[in-house]
Amino acid sequence: MGDSSTNSGNAMASGAASATGGAAGNVPRLALAGITKQYPSVRANDDVSLVVAPGEIHAVLGENGAGKSTLMKIIYGAVRPDAGEIRWEGEVVEIANPAAARRLGVGMVFQHFSLFETLTVAENIALALDEPFDLKTLGKRIREVSADYGLDIDPQRHVHSLTVGERQRVEIVRCLLQNPRLLIMDEPTSVLTPQAVRKLFTTLRRLASEGCSILYISHKLDEIQELCDVATVMRGGRLTGRVIPREETHASLAQLMVGHSLPDYERRAHTPGEIRLDVQHLSVASEDPFGTSLDDVSFSVHAGEIFGIAGVSGNGQAELLAALSGERRIAQHDAISICGKAAGKLNAGARRALGFAFVPEERLGRGAVPAMSLAENGLLTAHRGQKMVKGGWINARAMRAFAARCIESFDVRCGGTEALAQSLSGGNLQKYIVGREILQAPQVLVVAQPTWGVDVGAAAFIRQQLLDLSARGVAILVISEELEELFDICDRLAVLARGRLSPVRATGATNAEEIGRWMAGLFGERAAPPAEEAPAHV
Repeated sequence: MGDSSTNSGNAMASGAASATGGAAGNVPRLALAGITKQYPSVRANDDVSLVVAPGEIHAVLGENGAGKSTLMKIIYGAVRPDAGEIRWEGEVVEIANPAAARRLGVGMVFQHFSLFETLTVAENIALALDEPFDLKTLGKRIREVSADYGLDIDPQRHVHSLTVGERQRVEIVRCLLQNPRLLIMDEPTSVLTPQAVRKLFTTLRRLASEGCSILYISHKLDEIQELCDVATVMRGGRLTGRVIPREETHASLAQLMVGHSLPDYERRAHTPGEIRLDVQHLSVASEDPFGTSLDDVSFSVHAGEIFGIAGVSGNGQAELLAALSGERRIAQHDAISICGKAAGKLNAGARRALGFAFVPEERLGRGAVPAMSLAENGLLTAHRGQKMVKGGWINARAMRAFAARCIESFDVRCGGTEALAQSLSGGNLQKYIVGREILQAPQVLVVAQPTWGVDVGAAAFIRQQLLDLSARGVAILVISEELEELFDICDRLAVLARGRLSPVRATGATNAEEIGRWMAGLFGERAAPPAEEAPAHV
């Protein structure tokens, strides 16, 4: 979208602001002017201006590293700007800290929940309240507010017993008890079933109808188009446009975000082959007191196939990944087979020697060591077949060459092979980790949450790499909470709920509603096809 589209978007957005009580009518709820924030190596926000009207649902879009999170932290008082002005309901204010933001009426629901597992709902909510309280009265208020907004939650339940969707209700109710006039939501649907998303949207629309302004951050463009009145788009710390999402297309929004149109996914013709990853009757007791044990899980992944497992986190995904990767060895040696060889008792290194590769959900800390360079992080898993180690000595030149190849092949935007992992945006670090595993030419690849929190451009790139890899005959298991992603790239799908695996469906033989019900545990007796039955390629 060029300058004319941006100008058109500005005009449309101005019209929307007037319709919802913006500058042409009532005083804006929030007005930012010239917000700038400079860090040592990057200008996170560069002369950003933003206006949010009362009762407006306002999206903030942008690729990873665009400056969205910094801007939200400035509004919430967690970061101080270097320059610029903040007006709250017409008055110039300085928001020194989150407590000051809450006093103004700003609430924020973070992407990563900040709840204590061993405390009750009421106790967790009490920790965020600035005024005096007693738990009995607070419990009554929680019941009233949650029932009133259709967010039913028992204040006496311990958080560890709640589903992820219920935990998000706790976060929202905690904000509602503070009577917010502006609610910031960061990737609020990343861990919700389709049914839970519908309930959340109903709640947000009601809040907006009552005059609450909502700043909504998401990479899911279909949600933005359905829910939001206005969208401000950022790229490289600056504004690139203001549009009405319903009058845009996915392509035009993506072009504003990343600066170019996104290519369609390309599937190369191929036929799935023999079983490369076979899991039969796997039962594993969780070592986490708040985890979920696996109960008789069986599935197989064929060469050239992408097999997807959907599900809300906390339903046994962590236990399954630990068992598959070798982080946790199991007593049932033949419950997991890699390329025809029993692997249940093998450690992670021995499984990699069989042709196994792994992309964990947690990028920093498990996928990469934050304080190590990209070259050193490449060495961690790729040293076997890349001639990086000989006779116990590290070949630094080979290590750097591998990292450079990964950076170039997977379009990793960074400061070179010596850049620290923690210096990269989430999307670029994910591209590096995925690239590191793919360049090892695995026979089996297990990927957890491949594009979680990644912008549309990086997500499209990663998904295409997985499709290309499957076309070369690699067996790929994708565990994801992004249903759109699974339907886009997978040949077959199943759901992990409460430690049990649902029936397996060809992607074209199911839909988001059925998978969503299964994510809530609503499936009957397992009726998966026999392990030796090859999937039909979709």
